[in-house]
Amino acid sequence: MTDPSALRWGHININVSSLEASIRFYELLGFSVFLPGIPYIGIRREKPGKLSAGEAAALGMPEDIRARACIMQLGDSYPKLDLMEIEHSSQAREPLTSADRGLVRFCLGTTDLMAEYERLTNAGVSFLTPPENCDNDMASIALCTDPDGTLIELIELNRRRWEQDQQA
Repeated sequence: MTDPSALRWGHININVSSLEASIRFYELLGFSVFLPGIPYIGIRREKPGKLSAGEAAALGMPEDIRARACIMQLGDSYPKLDLMEIEHSSQAREPLTSADRGLVRFCLGTTDLMAEYERLTNAGVSFLTPPENCDNDMASIALCTDPDGTLIELIELNRRRWEQDQQA
């Protein structure tokens, strides 16, 4: 059995329809380009490249995949965010919703949700829900989408309320 301490966050991959539009969107959220490609699979940002048979097999992808990609980061920490634009993907499906199984959204924390909501709304980001306080007042949450419909939760925690709940 693997020692749990040997595992740590690496990255989250999001397949996108337009790499450049997605980079601009995630830059609005505060991400920056960490690497202009995914070097360990030979995919670059500038022009589509073909995955080798071994790389495609390791990732569970068809061998004829051609893609462009980059790795983004939020601050200097992990997980990183891989964005991959696959050429002419015949297997593309609609993004998952919060009611589906699997990884349906990821969450970014903030200390001022209303300010982020206003800033991002003014920049043209589409929100499915405005900031809403949870019934227990432990957090406020808003839900937006990236250009391809990937769900992104923004959350502001009420740390005092969390501490009170832990002491109860």
